[in-house]
Amino acid sequence: MSRIVSLLPAATEIAASLGLMDDVVGVSHECDFPIEANTRPRVTHCPVHNAGLASKEVDEWVRRALREQGTIYAIDEPLLRELRPDVILTQKLCDVCAVGYGTVARLAETLPGPPRVVNLEPTSLSDIFENIRHVAQAGGVLERAEKVIANLSARVEAVRARAEHFADRPRCFLMEWVDPPFCSGHWGPELVEIAGGCDPLGRKHQPSAQIDWQEVVDAGPDIIVLALCGYDVDLARRDYELLKKFPGFDSLPAARSRDIYLVNASAYFARPGPRIVDSIEILAGILHPKEFPEFAAANVDVERIGTVASRKGSEVPTV
Repeated sequence: MSRIVSLLPAATEIAASLGLMDDVVGVSHECDFPIEANTRPRVTHCPVHNAGLASKEVDEWVRRALREQGTIYAIDEPLLRELRPDVILTQKLCDVCAVGYGTVARLAETLPGPPRVVNLEPTSLSDIFENIRHVAQAGGVLERAEKVIANLSARVEAVRARAEHFADRPRCFLMEWVDPPFCSGHWGPELVEIAGGCDPLGRKHQPSAQIDWQEVVDAGPDIIVLALCGYDVDLARRDYELLKKFPGFDSLPAARSRDIYLVNASAYFARPGPRIVDSIEILAGILHPKEFPEFAAANVDVERIGTVASRKGSEVPTV
């Protein structure tokens, strides 16, 4: 049995999918799934977590903190030492997503053992599946990874096989941040492709990037999905109120047809763990609701602007 500290929500979910939650002795402040994660000591902290700031204020704070301090997170070093981990799950992918890899690696060198530091740095769907193998290997259960990956891959291929023959592939802008606007990157555009659409602004397998709002207007997306990094549906709804005031918003095909969707990106799209496959199914239901009725039914983690989806699957116009 290993003593695992996970500094990533996705890594915690991966560990759970592999039956390793009993080995997880500490988690990050953002780890909230599965439910057992909420019973573990939290070894990181972020001052703006749940601070109620507007998206522009969050962006400005993050940029300033990275410029002045090099990180936006703090590690509870005494607690980490007390937990005596054998394995620390972390990442190099994004300094905004979790504690920087260098900080974790330097601290790990001073701990007894020292613990093994496992870097999870996915830029694609296949990388996410490979990360499952990395965590399984670190936890000594490599044989379990293949079953988990096989089940997830089967779900992906089931959507891909149905969607690849669709003549209609709507332009779907997967928006990662509203103020300032960011397009999606890494695995995001790939998810849209598998689900039967194309993201005219996405940067597949590359970092997401700030873009000029005029680029969105020029692209004229048929559908906009607000998959805002770290945000659930309620926070995305708040930022939609900002978005609809942007110049030229009403001219967008997505705005005219009210094909704008709010999703729980914190749980799905921005979290590269097992539930990334749920993201593909969510997109399939958004892009092709008639062809994927099982995914287009009411979902508390998806809301179409102008309607409130009931738990029975009907849609009721909002006021």
